[in-house]
Amino acid sequence: MEISPLTPGIGAEVQGVSLSAAPGEHTVDALREALRKHLVLVFRDQPLSLGALDAFGRRFGAPHIHPATPGAEGFPALLPVHTDADSKTYAGSMWHSDVSCDPEPPMGSILHLHEVPDTGGDTLFANMYAAWDALSDPMKRLLEGLSAVNASAHHFGGYFGYKGHEASENPFPESVHPVVRTHPETGRKALYVNETFTTRIVELQPDESKAVLALLYRHLAAPRFQCRVRWRPGTTVMWDNRCTQHHALWDYYPRTRSGYRYTIAGERPR
Repeated sequence: MEISPLTPGIGAEVQGVSLSAAPGEHTVDALREALRKHLVLVFRDQPLSLGALDAFGRRFGAPHIHPATPGAEGFPALLPVHTDADSKTYAGSMWHSDVSCDPEPPMGSILHLHEVPDTGGDTLFANMYAAWDALSDPMKRLLEGLSAVNASAHHFGGYFGYKGHEASENPFPESVHPVVRTHPETGRKALYVNETFTTRIVELQPDESKAVLALLYRHLAAPRFQCRVRWRPGTTVMWDNRCTQHHALWDYYPRTRSGYRYTIAGERPR
């Protein structure tokens, strides 16, 4: 296995691993360690079937089932990700951590794209450890101990265009999570608010909440916290939702971008 960092602070490309060949425990442990260090892992030239993607994802944890849309036929844990000339909107249009509205949001995500445009369609990832570390001490003291509402009806309802699929008891979950969470494996603190799902800070007045969130959204999207992934057919990207956010670019319309995402179940943020 060869690991080449994309930037000093976030992202790495992994070579010498076949994701479809049922990686052994030693390889899985090495990938877990690489994910803790680099937060985002990029694998090229991975011809994954749905079964192989599902099997690889389960090596890292049980699946998180999306609350507002059904999975692929025969693979409920795999979320279709598809945009083409008929699309009116797309997933990932703003910075976010996947499904942070859930009481127990996903630990991580694994996205495999089998069709991509010739140009465009990159995904930006941002390091929320670094975003937290870069704040001033007075701002850190303000934010620690605060909690925020993470809601989904305003987002999922508009994107999916219906009231959720019948298999979900709560297609539009809403939860309260800390503004600053501690990663359960590394013990490091990370910002945990995002412009897709976070609607308000509970302990602040509405105007105060709006102003603080706007400041944090500008701050966490600074280029110095980011890496940029350019997709090719067969690229698979794995990321840690507990300490990163991502933003997909839709600069390729009307071309097609298509694949599937396995989302790894997580724990309640603390």
